[in-house]
Amino acid sequence: MMLARVADSLYWIGRYVERAEHMCRLSDVMLNATLDRNEAAGQVTRIVLAAVGGSEAERAANPYDLAHLLALNREDGDSIATSLANARENARQVRDQITTETWERLNLIHLRMTGSDAPKAFADGASSFLHDIIADLHLFKGAADATMSHGEGWRFLLLGVYLERAQLIGRLLEVCFGSGRPVDDHMALMGVLRMSCALEPYLRRFTADIQPRKVLEFLLLDEEFPRSMRFCTARIEEYLSTAARHAGTAGHAAPERLAGRLRARLQYADMEEMAGAGSFISTVLEECAALHQSIYDTFVAYSLEMRLPA
Repeated sequence: MMLARVADSLYWIGRYVERAEHMCRLSDVMLNATLDRNEAAGQVTRIVLAAVGGSEAERAANPYDLAHLLALNREDGDSIATSLANARENARQVRDQITTETWERLNLIHLRMTGSDAPKAFADGASSFLHDIIADLHLFKGAADATMSHGEGWRFLLLGVYLERAQLIGRLLEVCFGSGRPVDDHMALMGVLRMSCALEPYLRRFTADIQPRKVLEFLLLDEEFPRSMRFCTARIEEYLSTAARHAGTAGHAAPERLAGRLRARLQYADMEEMAGAGSFISTVLEECAALHQSIYDTFVAYSLEMRLPA
């Protein structure tokens, strides 16, 4: 059975890496949208601001300053620099559990973000800087997939990735399609798809017919797109079920039960019967938060008596 501290570190590496990539993409899409200087650009900036929240972000004077804060502000717990520093620290604590290729890739990204020349590199070309970070994060995930044994550690790493992804995409959908008037501007909807790395997959399914309801359906319920909430919750249940069997928690099935219920909620959801998208997304996000706490209670902060035979 894997040590609780090891499972915890690998889980958080996955979460922090996914958070950093999401913040990169939000910032990059926002900066590209501002080049047009139209109403859609302003709407995209408002979406990003609402999706990330935080008092620091709200004080940004313009989209560039906001992107700079999201990228390099080390006092912001959700910034790209902070997320990568946290991922690297967790990786350092479990260095013997990950491969050299995985460690080196994560270390290089961390050094790129925290080096003394990072602010200048961002100022010289913010979009290129963010693209490079995203590419490096893809290389990290590829190295983990190709070189790590696909055992308990790998499953906890991906469990963190998919739970973080589900919550981040859910928050984005809640901002865009929750309470109030949903986003309906064509360019703003394209921005939302780009923030989710979903523009081309969406176009292959729906062609150029970009409508709010179809965007919501695709990012919420598509079973094949790896960033849809349905896809994420299916993977979460898969990895949790296997992790529980290896950890000997068959008698403590709270995380598996929550994950199964969450997967079923999205698998059998019907857009035609959905009374309100906002309340549905809020329910899913609440269940994701409860699932995170249950994972922590079961695999990390459990009492000794919980693992002892009756």
